[in-house]
Amino acid sequence: MTARLSSPAVTESVPQRQGSRSGVPFSVWCAGILLLVLGVFGGHPKPPDDSRTPHDAAALMPWSTPVPGKHLPSSAPTRLVIPKIGVDAPFTALSVDAKGHLNPPPADNVNMVGWYADGVTPGEAGTSIIAGHVDTKTSAAVFARLSSLKKGDTFRVEKADGLTASFVVDDAETFEKDHFPNDRVYADTPQAQVRLITCAGDYDHSAKDYTENLVVFAHLV
Repeated sequence: MTARLSSPAVTESVPQRQGSRSGVPFSVWCAGILLLVLGVFGGHPKPPDDSRTPHDAAALMPWSTPVPGKHLPSSAPTRLVIPKIGVDAPFTALSVDAKGHLNPPPADNVNMVGWYADGVTPGEAGTSIIAGHVDTKTSAAVFARLSSLKKGDTFRVEKADGLTASFVVDDAETFEKDHFPNDRVYADTPQAQVRLITCAGDYDHSAKDYTENLVVFAHLV
């Protein structure tokens, strides 16, 4: 799909892999499309893993001083489990098409999440992006209850190599789409971190768009 569905979009930036994999602007289309427009942070293709050099995270994120910590090898995620909100969902890799659109999870599958496959895998050092629909034209979707997550809640990502990445929530915040803190959400970090993202706020029927995005910040434990 390359057209807007019933739910909205906001424009932000999402990281690619660390080092030269610096990132691109990012839009969350809750019931259909994740839109990536190459340019703001670079949008380079994935180089070999040995080229990864973390950004100066302290400069990009002055509100905190992240330190290197536990991380897992690169391996594709296979399942997201969030016990508190009843999520037990398979992953699909989200890739960018020629027009800069990140293909979304299937619109007819309300129990599927997507991960930005040109970014780091969940549990790898860096910021991994996991996006899911909050609703569709017909029903609530996988991230319908994402706003219930609070600091200290836990979730896990099962990976293709048989390892499980366990995360603890640091914060959950909503941001107006026109004032989205790109650096805060998407900047690289030497820690293994995850952002769970969906749409939030009021639904503007004239714009066919939600007014906000919900971001859950979490780190590997």
